[in-house]
Amino acid sequence: MSIASETMKEKSGYKLHVVRTDKYKTNTLVLKMKAPLTKEKVTYRALVPYVLQSNTSKYPTTPELRSYLDELYGTGFYVDVAKKGEYQIVSFTIDIVNEKFLSDSTPLLEKAFGLLSEVIFHPKKNGEAFDPKTVTNEIRSLKQRLQSISDDKMRYSATRLVEEMCKTEPYALEASGNLEDLKTMTPESLFTYYQKMLAEDEIDLYVIGDINESEVEALADQYMTLEDRVPVRLPRNTDKEVEKEKEVIENSDVKQGKLNIGYRTHIAYGDPDYYALQLFNGIFGGFSHSKLFINVREKASLAYYAASRLESHKGLLMVMAGIENANYKQALEIIHAQMNEMKQGNFSEAELEQTKAVVRNQLLETIDVSRGLVEILYHNVISGQNISLDDWFAKTERTTKEEIVAVGQKIQLDTIYFLTEAGVQE
Repeated sequence: MSIASETMKEKSGYKLHVVRTDKYKTNTLVLKMKAPLTKEKVTYRALVPYVLQSNTSKYPTTPELRSYLDELYGTGFYVDVAKKGEYQIVSFTIDIVNEKFLSDSTPLLEKAFGLLSEVIFHPKKNGEAFDPKTVTNEIRSLKQRLQSISDDKMRYSATRLVEEMCKTEPYALEASGNLEDLKTMTPESLFTYYQKMLAEDEIDLYVIGDINESEVEALADQYMTLEDRVPVRLPRNTDKEVEKEKEVIENSDVKQGKLNIGYRTHIAYGDPDYYALQLFNGIFGGFSHSKLFINVREKASLAYYAASRLESHKGLLMVMAGIENANYKQALEIIHAQMNEMKQGNFSEAELEQTKAVVRNQLLETIDVSRGLVEILYHNVISGQNISLDDWFAKTERTTKEEIVAVGQKIQLDTIYFLTEAGVQE
């Protein structure tokens, strides 16, 4: 069974990934620009896509650009900034109706390529600078997004855990940037950095849909003109040993305490035991049948939520729990107990089979939308691997209980972070 057939071709300055499938009614273009996370440039990269999304040389106002999208049968256009491992990734996505389903003969796929080219290569400029008004507006919007992190206590505590856990590592940086950098940013400096992105980033263009491969390649050659480059490849960085566990207690005006715990797994996507790690996380805290959910939330009634997740390219496993402020010590004890149960192999074959089924269903749900399929395929770019979805399913299915227990022996507690009311946790 082939889930998705991907053809990759090296082009000047970028890689073209063509995924032919009749699964979707739309064709999707996703351009991804990847570079290492750095303190000096993280905010520039966070701001650039939103400036580009606002307008272009041909469509100089946001209403004009959005009106053109409406003309193209309600085409979707989205930007995103994320971090995967110690890379910061900027994404541009265009979702357009497949012309096969229309009665007229508008060449919509070509229109999508033309729009992407317009956004990337023909921004609204003022000399060698982005349009000042656009930059001012987008700085204001980014400032609001950054300030809102502290209002969302669940997100704030997850961010703070990573900051404390990875203090000396680029992964500590927030992908959305920081407020300090916004104070000194100018339309000129932002445009200068964007030119550097175009010249140096590792760039991948995904085209997904019921498409003709040779037509896609011809359109890519016509609309995507980039200079050759040798992108920066970071060394694998999941081997940091925990010298001493950290406990960080931060006081705030919160009615519900936020307990976040970070572990080092020393395993990343592409490692032979990554599939066992995924299943370990699923049984431990990843799903509604997990040990954390059942024992911390359901049985002990200690948490409003209790779950765990993986950062697949940094090799981190992180627990998130919302608890009564006074229940800190008790919740911590039960979470530690569940980790020990996992390391000792105290889970059943039935739990393992259920988790395999949920992992499979979760992957299938992710690829139900084309953007989700791109995110799955992009793991290979970040990791420098070539793992197909079929391999992922097969290796997950073959994983044994013994392999999951062996993975558990590698996992080390690194940092405990608790956001609580002053004095309550004592």
